Amino acid sequence: MERAPTRIASCDAIRPQSELRSSRPPQAGEVKYPSVVVAKQHNAILIHSLDEAAVQAGLSIGLPLANARAICPELTVFDADEVADRKTLEDIADWCDRFTPLVALDPPYGLFLDITGCAHLFGGERALLQIVSGALSRRGFAVSAAIASTSICARTLTRQTSGKIIAEGEEAEAVSPLPVSALGAGDAITAGLRRAGLKTIGDVASRGRHEITARFGAPFTTLLQQALGQGDAPISPRKPPPDYIVEKRFPEPVTTGTVIAMNLSALAQMLVTAMDKQGKGARRLEASFFRTDGAVRTISVDTGRPVTKAEVIDRLFRERLDALNDPLDPGFGFDLIRLSASRTEIVVQQQRDLDANVHDNDELSALIDRIAARIGGKRVVVHLPEDTHIPERAVLSVPAQHHLAVAAQAAWPERIEGEPPLRPLRLFDKPEPIKVPFATVPDGPPHQFTWRRVTHAVVRVEGPERIAMEWWKPNGGGPTRDYFRIEDEAGLRFWIFRDGLYESEPADAEGEPASIRWFVHGLFA
Repeated sequence: MERAPTRIASCDAIRPQSELRSSRPPQAGEVKYPSVVVAKQHNAILIHSLDEAAVQAGLSIGLPLANARAICPELTVFDADEVADRKTLEDIADWCDRFTPLVALDPPYGLFLDITGCAHLFGGERALLQIVSGALSRRGFAVSAAIASTSICARTLTRQTSGKIIAEGEEAEAVSPLPVSALGAGDAITAGLRRAGLKTIGDVASRGRHEITARFGAPFTTLLQQALGQGDAPISPRKPPPDYIVEKRFPEPVTTGTVIAMNLSALAQMLVTAMDKQGKGARRLEASFFRTDGAVRTISVDTGRPVTKAEVIDRLFRERLDALNDPLDPGFGFDLIRLSASRTEIVVQQQRDLDANVHDNDELSALIDRIAARIGGKRVVVHLPEDTHIPERAVLSVPAQHHLAVAAQAAWPERIEGEPPLRPLRLFDKPEPIKVPFATVPDGPPHQFTWRRVTHAVVRVEGPERIAMEWWKPNGGGPTRDYFRIEDEAGLRFWIFRDGLYESEPADAEGEPASIRWFVHGLFA
């Protein structure tokens, strides 16, 4: 089967009109002065973007602000906000996901859309380009867009004109009349090309490749070849494409929760049917809701086992939607709802009629999935034993959804019959310091200690249990510990340790003897 030729759309929406920068709309009869956005570059304040009035006044991007004020004294100036601009570009990219899942950022203010094989869903490439440009223009952006077989060719066209659609094989003819600055190779290379008398891309292409490479470097030669359509420049999508996608478009936006839930359930059934054909189940699901005003809300759920039933998917998303701190606001309505499985696994068939353990594991996994959908997967954990003798590192907390099977098979140290537990029931995350006025030297227990402003008299002691730090690991060194199981006069049992050995630990960085400190690390029942 012959592969469809690659088609890339480049969109540039860098110049918001002056109305977006103004704090209030213009009044009747009010004169609107040219507006520019400035940013500091190379220790100079330069024009970063400008509106049409500023262009007509003779200003351009890159012009110093002082020169701009000399040309146009009534100029309105705004400071650039790179963080806000990046957020706006991300929002536009989210909105463009409705056309293709392969959307890439072209910083600082451009986008690439890989529309290979999907333009016909929107009436063709011309109609798709008009939809994107029209929607952004209505939101106050001066938009420039083009479509070509390579991303560099499309971007080169976008920087000089708008609305161009170049067929495969016609890239060189389309970009040849354009100035060399459209390649975006940098000021130094552009100036060097002009000094050499090469003012257009066609002039550069007419010279030998080895000449261009010797003078301007191999990266520029590669850039030129891609602009001429003679090389491939694949884009890097901002999100990995999901394994399966199903979606529902509405001729009239939907706003009611009942209709949204009903369509989400129908999409879940479609998704399960598509996965079942290849024997797969979903491990991560994402539901995206596209509003008519361009806002996009995405909700995701993870599962502990591959999901193959639509009712399970429906139940998980209902739990997730009910637990949202910020409810799903439809605004003026959703015109597109998409359900995707971004991570899937092959379903392993198991005997389920006679094996009670399999049923128990399925019910436990389903319960964990529902709890995780409501409060978050990182808050539902299981504990795994670690091969270390350091108490605070002996247990590893991991998400239960992804490690339930491993936790069920984990081998924990068995308790010796008839002996008291070696480790406390409650182990503190961080040992808490205690005050010990005196203790038996060199390795004896304290006679009393103060913890949380309460003094405890020691009546029974078990120990010491000496534990040395793992000096062979990075950042694993430290003083040796002597642990004691202590019981006070009230019957409370503590697990305390001395951090360091008397007259045996090395000196500190200043050559002074290392101080000996005491800590309580846990409480027995």
